[in-house]
Amino acid sequence: MSYLNNVTGTREDILTTRSVMKRGSYAILEPDGLVKNMIPGFEKCAVTIMASPKLGASFVDYLVTAEPGGGNTKGFGNPGEEIFFYVFEGKVKVWNEDKEAEVTDGGYIYCPEGKKLYFENIGDTDARAFLYKRLYDRVEGYEAYTVIGNINDVPWSYYEGMEDVLVKDFLPAATDLGFDMNFHILAFKQGACHGYIETHFQEHGAYVYSGQGVYNLENDWVPVKKGDYLFMGAYCLQAAYGVGRGEDFAYIYSKDCNRDVRL
Repeated sequence: MSYLNNVTGTREDILTTRSVMKRGSYAILEPDGLVKNMIPGFEKCAVTIMASPKLGASFVDYLVTAEPGGGNTKGFGNPGEEIFFYVFEGKVKVWNEDKEAEVTDGGYIYCPEGKKLYFENIGDTDARAFLYKRLYDRVEGYEAYTVIGNINDVPWSYYEGMEDVLVKDFLPAATDLGFDMNFHILAFKQGACHGYIETHFQEHGAYVYSGQGVYNLENDWVPVKKGDYLFMGAYCLQAAYGVGRGEDFAYIYSKDCNRDVRL
């Protein structure tokens, strides 16, 4: 086991962290202190486990760094699980029993329940990716299917009519009830914010890949920035402002959808 930011040894100052842990409600994980894990099936990969049921999430999020030639060619995914894999940077071959493709920065694959994910870094440099798994909520008469694409090919849309908050969707969940979850990218221009503080049943796992923001989580105003991970549980009060200079405040996040509540 080693650390995500590769910082070890004695610190010159007292130990501090921006991370916040409120299990079942919300969490913010800054890179400092996060560990790399060795997981069976992942070869020449550093894997960091972010959200999990131990945190109160109904899903698991991972950050994956694959060295050249690294990946998972034995297959990732247990019975009943759906998988989403997004490449931040690198050249990666992705496949399941239905489809295969070579993807680069912004490329992704969604594997429905019963279709294991396989991937291999076929580039000359490290590949960085985001990995997600969740138990699929099956409904009779509907079925999800494999999706491979690149988010850079998807145009931005105004988020709820706001020209300074932009969104992209990865999966066709808005029109296809076979999908019980979706991934999105949300980007805030400087000073932009949500139109209201949200309160909803759905959960989020979010990774900030650009800029800086201030997030309201259960009425705690918390600064976040590029490299931070956020978990937001069901009914967590939530809203954000884009702050900082230079690049937009932007993050990739998951959201469960299209299902009634099971008792």
